[in-house]
Amino acid sequence: MTAQQLVRRWAWVGTFVIGGGLYLLVLAVLTDTGNPNLFPTMILLGALVVPLTFVMFAAGRSGRWLIDGPTLGGALLFGGVVGVVVAGLLEYDAMRKLGALPMLGVGLIEEAAKLVVPAILVLFFGHRYRRSIGSGIVIGVAVGTGFAVLETMGYAFVALLQSGGNVGAAEQSLFIRGLLSPAGHASWTGITCWGLWRFAVAPTGKRFLGFLGAYAVAVALHTTWDGIGGKLTYAIVGAISIGLLLTGLRHAQRADNALPA
Repeated sequence: MTAQQLVRRWAWVGTFVIGGGLYLLVLAVLTDTGNPNLFPTMILLGALVVPLTFVMFAAGRSGRWLIDGPTLGGALLFGGVVGVVVAGLLEYDAMRKLGALPMLGVGLIEEAAKLVVPAILVLFFGHRYRRSIGSGIVIGVAVGTGFAVLETMGYAFVALLQSGGNVGAAEQSLFIRGLLSPAGHASWTGITCWGLWRFAVAPTGKRFLGFLGAYAVAVALHTTWDGIGGKLTYAIVGAISIGLLLTGLRHAQRADNALPA
């Protein structure tokens, strides 16, 4: 393994240490000074550090082709924003027409909304991204991470308002949701994109059914997570989600490395 590959493989450690250090620094200054101008920075870092670490972890195990920074950042930012906006609009319309939206409906809508940007990359930039299944999985992880980060920031901000500006309430929300996000949205979108990229690389009816199956699995995991809840559910669903994602990355790595350079 070359030095560049080693750096890439272990970049997640540096991401976590630096990001965590910055978050603790901002939190310490905010606690000491009570300066409300630091609230947005605290919420952003608190929501971002663990999910971004997971993206870097996945990227270091994606295969031979390294995803460039702009693609990874764009997937995280635009995929997250587009996913949140599309999901919010569809969920609002569905709730207005159907009343209380069941958890299955939430899972169906959100997992589909997070596929908008990956689908655009496959359809319109396929010559660049269609070759590597591992890259597709990491793009999915990045999109799911962006979605999770924006959701976490929203929940933390609401917790801050409802508690009358209590930093501890927002910090608790950031810690719990940030810690769980890799086992949730990031993994679910990565699993779905595993199926999508397998189909995009070699389009067959069997692989299209595989993509639909991956989407169904992501929706089932999402629905179970939201519908049942609780520590045991989170532990079981999280272990299955991350396990499936890592399995996909291992298979993709072997497939990518078998291709001619």
